[in-house]
Amino acid sequence: MTYVIALPCVDLKDRACIDECPVDCIYEGERMLYIHPDECVDCGACEPVCPVEAIYYEDDLPAEWQDYYTANVEFFEEIGAPGSGTALGVIAHDHPIIAALPPQETV
Repeated sequence: MTYVIALPCVDLKDRACIDECPVDCIYEGERMLYIHPDECVDCGACEPVCPVEAIYYEDDLPAEWQDYYTANVEFFEEIGAPGSGTALGVIAHDHPIIAALPPQETV
């Protein structure tokens, strides 16, 4: 099991979760952050610090956002498991589900 980042993160990317993650498994795409499912240790440290409640435990992901599980997993198909989201910096792509979304309103 793993944690998943969903729609509220798109075009916001607050990054508080990155600072809180003890294993550096959160990676930054162009429009959204992604949690690497094989690197996540399920500690849950990221979830309470997200100001827009975009992070869910896989089993608690709302039904309307189930595709975000797929997006978080498939995002890493090309890059594998680098072992450090902060070391990579912004990755110049997003999963097609995210890339196809219209711009999101940010507060």
